[in-house]
Amino acid sequence: MANEAQLRDRISPAIDFTWFADTTGALKGTIVKLSGARTVAPATADNDPVIGILGRDKIINDGRTQVPVYIDGIFDCYFDANTVLAAGSQVTISGANILKIYTTLDDEKGYVLGRILEAGAAGYCQVLVGGW
Repeated sequence: MANEAQLRDRISPAIDFTWFADTTGALKGTIVKLSGARTVAPATADNDPVIGILGRDKIINDGRTQVPVYIDGIFDCYFDANTVLAAGSQVTISGANILKIYTTLDDEKGYVLGRILEAGAAGYCQVLVGGW
């Protein structure tokens, strides 16, 4: 993958979640979604139920079933080229490790990842994950 989130400030320690499949790997900083009872998988599409950010690499077939997930903190996250960023805006997933501004069409699901902490344009921007 590309565009993984980068941790700037940790608010609380990462929490262990179950990884959905040992045959699938992911890089540290991957935005993850809930895929079962306290189970996570990479978030890859609009309307995925995002929960946080992977705290370390998950290596394919390494036998580990638990992964650390940050559910709060300040991260540099990636926004696509068509995004204008306003400080305080709520954000959610648009694609694999790509965020978008949360809109009224997203509110029926309620899947907010966090809030933008700075104004700007596309690319990386500071996001307060879990801060909504």
